Amino acid sequence: MKQTALLICSGGASSGFLAQNIRKAAKKRSMEIEVIARGESELREYMDQIDVVLIAPHLSYVREDIEKQLEGSNIPCTLIDQSTYGLLDGEKGLDIILEQLN
Repeated sequence: MKQTALLICSGGASSGFLAQNIRKAAKKRSMEIEVIARGESELREYMDQIDVVLIAPHLSYVREDIEKQLEGSNIPCTLIDQSTYGLLDGEKGLDIILEQLN
C-alpha cells in the first residue's frame, strides 16, 4: 500500500528538493512512498490523504499547532533534524518517515 508523507515548510523550494530526494531513496529501496511539500496552512486540505507529517526544522514553532490539528487522526508528526534538512538527505528523510509509520 502506498504511503503518503506531507513535508511542511514555509516556501516549498528546499523542502521540494528534499521531497524529491526522499522519493528517489524510496524508489531505490523499491518502496512506494509519495512525499508532498506544502505550507502549514495547507495541512487541513491533505489530512485525508496523508499517513505522516514531517516539519521543516525552521518551522519548529508551529509543531504544537500542527499536533493539535492532527489530534484524533492517528497521523504521526515529527520535526526533521537540521542536518537531514540542510543536506537534503533523502535516505535519512525516508528513514524518519519509516520510523514514524512503524
